[in-house]
Amino acid sequence: MAIIQLPVAKLVVRQPLALQDPDWLRWSLVTIAVCFIGLFICLPLGLVIVKAFSKGLEAYWAALSEPDTLAALRLTLLTALVTVPLNTIFGVAAAWAVTRFDFMGKSLLTTLIDLPFSVSPVISGLIFVLLFGAEGWFGSWLIEHDIKIIFATPGIILATLFITFPFVARQLIPLMQEMGSQEEEAALSLGAGGWRTFWSVTMPNIKWALLYGVLLCNARAMGEFGAVSVVSGHIRGLTNTLPLHVEVNYNEYNIVGAFASASILAALAIVTLILKTTLEWQQARR
Repeated sequence: MAIIQLPVAKLVVRQPLALQDPDWLRWSLVTIAVCFIGLFICLPLGLVIVKAFSKGLEAYWAALSEPDTLAALRLTLLTALVTVPLNTIFGVAAAWAVTRFDFMGKSLLTTLIDLPFSVSPVISGLIFVLLFGAEGWFGSWLIEHDIKIIFATPGIILATLFITFPFVARQLIPLMQEMGSQEEEAALSLGAGGWRTFWSVTMPNIKWALLYGVLLCNARAMGEFGAVSVVSGHIRGLTNTLPLHVEVNYNEYNIVGAFASASILAALAIVTLILKTTLEWQQARR
């Protein structure tokens, strides 16, 4: 029996349109991007380091060892230590509620989560002054009970909490919507309880996005200026966070002190960037 051989069609693989662009266009875009990063990111960061060490290592260390600088650093770390865990709990709960349940006011909750992104930080701080200040709605009651919120640590924590609470939720909501609830439903049908389902099924799936949101929340908490500036009162050694301390030193022409404090924030930013890149790499591998 004769075997009939049919001609085999050749598979033509076309390059994506982006790869068909001329070399001069690609290199021009890369050059523009590199110049932009160098001019607006690397150059200011380098200037901070140069100014911080402009009078030598001893002057730099002396500026960092000042009591006001150490107090500002402690307050900044305390604020982040309080706000980040609270926002993590809120973010997970809000993402779970929005993506797993239907309830009245769901769209309103989603809108409120995005509210700090659309309101100026200065306005956010002013809102707390109008609520808890001496002439605010609760001012008289707070004064009668000797409770200090504005121009004190609680006011700084509240303002930072408001500014940073969307970060964790906004990282988790799109991911959990894309994941769906099939795995959780399967675990529940097999007899797993709510907490067991969360820790064994949901948490492994959202852990990288959760860590990413926590990282962004922490970075914003330590670097927040506008809202904290309104509610702090700028009391040196008491209510000045590290960003406010930088402003105070700069206004007093203490250049080394200002840039030495700014170098700490820059170092925290670099660490945040490294951790962010590591998390993205881990998530891409997964």
